[in-house]
Amino acid sequence: MVAVNNFGDTRSGGLAGPMGLFIILLMVIGTVLLIRNMNKRLRRLPDSFPDPAVARRAAEIARLDADLQRTDAAPRAAGVDDDGSDVPPAVAEAEVKTAKDADAPRAEGGAGDRA
Repeated sequence: MVAVNNFGDTRSGGLAGPMGLFIILLMVIGTVLLIRNMNKRLRRLPDSFPDPAVARRAAEIARLDADLQRTDAAPRAAGVDDDGSDVPPAVAEAEVKTAKDADAPRAEGGAGDRA
């Protein structure tokens, strides 16, 4: 008995290879164009960027200078700070002295000292 070719019509899948090659070539061309575009953009970037803290400080100085230049600004009293504490100086100094005394190391071997 002779073997029968039972694989069906082989002509319908004849475009799979060339179509796959075409899609791969399109993807390679797209990748090359993307790489070239990103290289151009990266070359345009500066070598280093300014520090944000320096930029904020410069903006703050410019704002303070603008406040000083305004003619409608009320004169401020000497030594008055808007962000300062409402605690009288004598009380604040006593609190600082108490905190320093509490943080000072003990001279005699106390419970907190290790041998």
